[in-house]
Amino acid sequence: MAVKTAEAGLEERWRDILSVHARTMCEIDRVLHPHGLGASDFEVLDILAAATPVQGEQCRVQNLVGRVHLSQSALSRLIGRLEKDGLLERSVCAEDRRGVYVTLTRKGRDLHAEVLPLQRGALARTLSR
Repeated sequence: MAVKTAEAGLEERWRDILSVHARTMCEIDRVLHPHGLGASDFEVLDILAAATPVQGEQCRVQNLVGRVHLSQSALSRLIGRLEKDGLLERSVCAEDRRGVYVTLTRKGRDLHAEVLPLQRGALARTLSR
């Protein structure tokens, strides 16, 4: 009986985590949508802004893979969309042609700075409950 109770407790905690995650992602998507971004788009911009605080600094895409909760192919497509929108630039590593770097553009940095308070506000509203 104790095993079933422990399992039920784990299941309930897991469902609570999923519920908070879903509510948070929906709220972030809602506040960012008018700016042409979704939660995953913002995550990439936010990680790049933190990893490359100086304009023109580069970050290897491989360094993003473990930090963004997307498959490598989904991340590649997202980076392609952000590049098409002029928010970042991609370049191939000269030393290792398999390596790809991304750099936030001025437009990407400006948009990140503009929507950062919106995303943080969404986090505060959904996670402070």
